[in-house]
Amino acid sequence: MPDFDGLRIAAIVPCYNEEVAIAEVVESLRAAIPSMDVYVYDNNSKDATADRARAAGAIVRFEGRQGKGNVIRRAFADVDADVYVLIDGDATYDAAALPEMVNALLDGPLDHVLGVRREVEGSAYRPGHALGNKMFNRLVSGLFGEPVTDMLSGFRVFSRRFIKSFVAESSGFETETELTIHAMNLRVPQVEVPVGFRDRPAGSESKLRTYHDGFRILGLIATLIRIERPRVFFLIWTFLFAIVGVAIGIPVIVEFAQTGLVSKLPSAVLAVGFVLLAALALVLGFIMTALKRSRDELKRLTYLSYPPTIRSARAR
Repeated sequence: MPDFDGLRIAAIVPCYNEEVAIAEVVESLRAAIPSMDVYVYDNNSKDATADRARAAGAIVRFEGRQGKGNVIRRAFADVDADVYVLIDGDATYDAAALPEMVNALLDGPLDHVLGVRREVEGSAYRPGHALGNKMFNRLVSGLFGEPVTDMLSGFRVFSRRFIKSFVAESSGFETETELTIHAMNLRVPQVEVPVGFRDRPAGSESKLRTYHDGFRILGLIATLIRIERPRVFFLIWTFLFAIVGVAIGIPVIVEFAQTGLVSKLPSAVLAVGFVLLAALALVLGFIMTALKRSRDELKRLTYLSYPPTIRSARAR
């Protein structure tokens, strides 16, 4: 059994109508690391999720705002620990990988250990989910400059300083994307660990809505590009506005050079408008880049205000 004496380890399990699976999740977590506190956050369940979690030995808390992101924001603020474990309450992840993940975090020392799903059953992924996940991985890796294999994984381990520097703005399933991009943007030391992934237990239903949540994830990525990569975002708009303005304005300029007249006044006004928009986008890019640097410095200072999580930590 791994030696985690002196460390406060907390598992956070967001749940909504998981009465079929939650007892198995709690029991598997307690078997993996007996000294760990398991917090089940019931997110307005209409079934016996809370009762079954409590009977299995979990600490049950409630979050009234619907959505996984809201649960995570509440839990990260309320729970005080040295090591944080985040795992879905649907019994699809193999909790036996948890000691390896925590050891990786402590021995690094690291701030983020991502559990990369490896199917132990052929149908664990719903149709289209594997392809969508792969596309999101490539998109985010390319845009933010760091590789990620499974950015939508719901099984992760964090250090205290990662959690306390994470703002948690999203409200739903897109919270995993926000966690991934936070790790990339802050450039924290992190690693990926393969974990088993299987079908939900019989009688349990997924709450993920493929297209609805997929578009929400895309929307969050677009928002985070604007916030975290403002130079790239606004340069793209600068280029597009400038191209349109020049394309509309060239015939007007040619006509004026040949005749000294401007017969297409609306085109001239439109061209000037697009050029002004290009200039405005360029200026906004510079301003937002400067603001981002200030935000990054504040996040980094918050992150550095907490010591690294190492094996010698003691309960405070």
